[in-house]
Amino acid sequence: MLTREEDVDAHALRRQGWTISAIARHLGRDRKTIRAYLNGERVPGYRRQSPDAFVPFLDYCRQRLADDPHLWASTLFDEVAALGYAGAYSTFTRALRRYQVRPHCEPCKTSTGRDVAVIAHPPGEEIQFDWLELPDPPEEWAVGGHAHLLVGALAHSGRWRAVLAESEDFPHLVHALDQVMRKLGGTARRWRFDRMATVCYPSSGQVTAAFAGVAKYYGAGVDICPPRRGNRKGVVEKANHSAAQRWWRTVPDHLTVEQAQSGVDKLALRMDERRRRVDGSKVTVAELAAGEPLLDLPVRPFPAELEVERTISPQSLVSFRGNYYSVPPGMPGAQIRLVHRLGEDHLHIVTAGRAVIAQHRRAVDGAGQTVRDAGHVIALERTVLAAFTDRAPCKTKVRRPPSEAALAEAERLRGGTAAGNPAERVVIDLSHYAAVADRLRTAPNSDEENAD
Repeated sequence: MLTREEDVDAHALRRQGWTISAIARHLGRDRKTIRAYLNGERVPGYRRQSPDAFVPFLDYCRQRLADDPHLWASTLFDEVAALGYAGAYSTFTRALRRYQVRPHCEPCKTSTGRDVAVIAHPPGEEIQFDWLELPDPPEEWAVGGHAHLLVGALAHSGRWRAVLAESEDFPHLVHALDQVMRKLGGTARRWRFDRMATVCYPSSGQVTAAFAGVAKYYGAGVDICPPRRGNRKGVVEKANHSAAQRWWRTVPDHLTVEQAQSGVDKLALRMDERRRRVDGSKVTVAELAAGEPLLDLPVRPFPAELEVERTISPQSLVSFRGNYYSVPPGMPGAQIRLVHRLGEDHLHIVTAGRAVIAQHRRAVDGAGQTVRDAGHVIALERTVLAAFTDRAPCKTKVRRPPSEAALAEAERLRGGTAAGNPAERVVIDLSHYAAVADRLRTAPNSDEENAD
């Protein structure tokens, strides 16, 4: 294929009397190619295309996809290959898209390419909440295969805040919900969720009785997104994307939960500096959020009962929200439960049978404090001192043969007597002694015969 510049040069040299062979050598092209361009048989910038091998199979593919719009392209490719199609699979799928063979299915169509309505979000009207599952968290977090981040975003300004949680159950949702709203500075009049089971019944979208009590406690209404309409809460979805890409992808292995929470808080503050254009003027997200009339929050969070499982350390301590709390000694490695009612200042440590073994006044989350009961400290010291000895370690190269008691036990196992007298272990055979006596009586006679 000649470029337009080469085509212009070829025509100019031809008018100057050059032969086709000379022009081909000058441009480094084939003579047939130069002749075709000079005769107008080919157009510069367009490559000659061979006949499309897909065209003979176009009607068959249209009919098959009309019968089954969700037929896999690989299955259809196997069928047309058996009918004689010689192209590759990638060429076949490109042809399906180029000829728009697959019919439209509205329920399966994504939001890409659709008309999108502009949804009005008055200031202070709506907060959108969503869980973001974070894969492969650090092993020290002990939360399994995923960490959980509850993200809440103001629909009008776009300001968002997020809180890490150990799970997505109801108590952790209520705690994270309260923390997110306190970071935002208040609550909007409406809360929007997708169909999460801790908020509503996924089949019907009706709010559960437990979460209805939470919403009434904070004085907010609850809106549930319609099924398969994730773009209805696009503000929080965009915040999820930012948190996952700009924060979670860079979290190192050695980071603690408290340090990770500090990192996502810093990112959310930086995102407040984003620019917005409102009524022709440029403002930041922080300036828009400052003008939203949010409702005040109750002094204490909704009193849900939070329960987590922990393992007792050799120092008789358990961790909870960045602090350590003591338990009675003698249970290292045991599994216990920590129960905390949101809004209360005390933490209860119970066994699997719900027996309370310790109670502490909670320290500030993430303070790194060790809260120890005086009785636990004294009992732990006594236990450690009782097991302590100042005796030198035993020597390992001392000769110590089996004792008499060990020998007697070994003899018992072999089937002998347990007595310690060796004479009692001798077996007397009388026939053996009789044979010896006979030989002694006959021996003198034999000696006399030999003398004669």
